[in-house]
Amino acid sequence: MVVIFVSLKVPKLHIPMYYFLSNLSLLDLCFTSSCVPQMLVNFWGPEKTISYIGCTVQLYVFLWLGATECVLLVVMALDRCVAVCHPLKYTTIMHPKLCLQLAIFAWGTGLIQSLIQSPATFQLPFCSHQTVDDIVCEVPALIQVSSADTIYIEIRMFVASIILLVVPLIIILASYGAVAKAVLRIKSTAGQKKAFGTCTSHLLVVSLFYGTVTAVYLQPKSRYAHEQGKFLTLFTLL
Repeated sequence: MVVIFVSLKVPKLHIPMYYFLSNLSLLDLCFTSSCVPQMLVNFWGPEKTISYIGCTVQLYVFLWLGATECVLLVVMALDRCVAVCHPLKYTTIMHPKLCLQLAIFAWGTGLIQSLIQSPATFQLPFCSHQTVDDIVCEVPALIQVSSADTIYIEIRMFVASIILLVVPLIIILASYGAVAKAVLRIKSTAGQKKAFGTCTSHLLVVSLFYGTVTAVYLQPKSRYAHEQGKFLTLFTLL
């Protein structure tokens, strides 16, 4: 909330980098708010329960925000790539209208992914299995407790993971490869430090986020990935 407020109120921060950072801050605020309150209730209370409606809402929101973050991190990487590789053309390329379109694209892509994946997940029969072995309601955990053949939804999730995880990660790495080449051409040490400094925090976020979701969503029925995923999800949310 502080990041969003400062980015709005300080005129010097009315640039694309802080615009996308504000979007990421809002996204993470919603991400945490959608999961952590129920999670804390379950941690502290004697009953570890969540209603069917609550689980449904949580899954829709969780998938929406998760997919949105995948796309938004790519947009932020491309923004840094343009800023470092084409500094003189930066304001011309990353104009406000394009930034707004990219933000809408990120949020819209996440929403579409959620509207496709969530209904398919809740169409699975769960019969008497009412225990979700996870700290949040997410697709891999629900697949684990389904009494039906889940190969179709696993394939759908694998394809979605390739599109929203692997492809964005490749684009991000390619962008930072271009950034590294551009920075190494800078003769000034201070200039190199400044350029690397603007990218380090984003790379840290990328590492934490993609390290978590890749391990879980590319192997939805892997027991090891599921157990590791619970810890990583908790670490990321908190």
